[in-house]
Amino acid sequence: MKAVMLYEVTLEGMAKAPANYPAHRALVDEFHARGVLLMVGTFANPAEGAMAIFANRKAAEEFIGKDPFVLHGVVHKWTLREWNEVLA
Repeated sequence: MKAVMLYEVTLEGMAKAPANYPAHRALVDEFHARGVLLMVGTFANPAEGAMAIFANRKAAEEFIGKDPFVLHGVVHKWTLREWNEVLA
């Protein structure tokens, strides 16, 4: 079962994003290379947050626990949902 992560941000958090982006991107690249981060990105309006799809819940929880965007207040709130992909 896959896991969908949703990030919510505030204007204050978005102001912190540039300083934390390099470390966040390195984490994204690491998880993608491991094959557990399948898709990730902001919504068309970045102020609406971001979404990622992980191969499983364990990987999503690990990512969230290490993400500089979470650790340094870029992300105001996150949600994690298990997802039954139909087309796989």
